[in-house]
Amino acid sequence: MLIGYARVSTQDQDTAAQISALKSAGCEIIFQEKVSGGRWERPELHRLLGQLRKGDVVVVWKLDRLSRSLKDLLSLMEKIQHFGAGFKSLTEAIDTTSPAGRMMMQIVGSFAEFERAMLRERTCNGLNAARKEGRIGGRRHKLKEHQQQEIIQLIISGKKTAADVARLFDVHPSTISRLLRREQHQT
Repeated sequence: MLIGYARVSTQDQDTAAQISALKSAGCEIIFQEKVSGGRWERPELHRLLGQLRKGDVVVVWKLDRLSRSLKDLLSLMEKIQHFGAGFKSLTEAIDTTSPAGRMMMQIVGSFAEFERAMLRERTCNGLNAARKEGRIGGRRHKLKEHQQQEIIQLIISGKKTAADVARLFDVHPSTISRLLRREQHQT
């Protein structure tokens, strides 16, 4: 039996194109989910693996839909092989039911991991360049500088507790804790 697996990384993406390709390939059952491929908490993938029987073939539209890392991909391939099942990627034309297909899958997996590592490296380089220019990532502070100073004074003077100040300024108590820790390190 051909069993399809479709995955997208975010809730605003759609699996329709993958599902269409998997149906055209003859998949009788298709598991789909919206979760990052770098995470192991993929319940639909676990359900798929739980239903695998000897002779089944797991089909994906593209290799990176199954996994983002070579280590994870090889682990999944091992599990699929353990059940006596095969694997097929439509885009990369990989079919592990043959020795040549298994070799090709490992080569393509290596390139996919290399591409991801290069992306991560470029991102880090961009962030470092931005930091050197004085820009920092992340969202802006909810509290302005004068509000931060007022909070510190209220707590240090004993007029308000950290919990009271958090409610007063409509911030989470951990925001106040971080502010106080940062103040302690500066003094």
